[in-house]
Amino acid sequence: MGRIRPGFVKKQAQELLQKYKDKFSANFDENKKILMKNAEFPTKKLRNLIAGCITKEVKKSQKVHSLQ
Repeated sequence: MGRIRPGFVKKQAQELLQKYKDKFSANFDENKKILMKNAEFPTKKLRNLIAGCITKEVKKSQKVHSLQ
């Protein structure tokens, strides 16, 4: 079992994913770079948590589309 992400991390990730939907990919490192360019975060840990959440959502949506 994995760690549970706080609600504000999930909410921020969803907002950024909707705003920059076409820029994000299933690659964590690329998503970190995109976040550094398009948004500011007080800590590196918070940026990485949000990048991980976005990566997970992108992978999940790709999996759903491939099954259909």
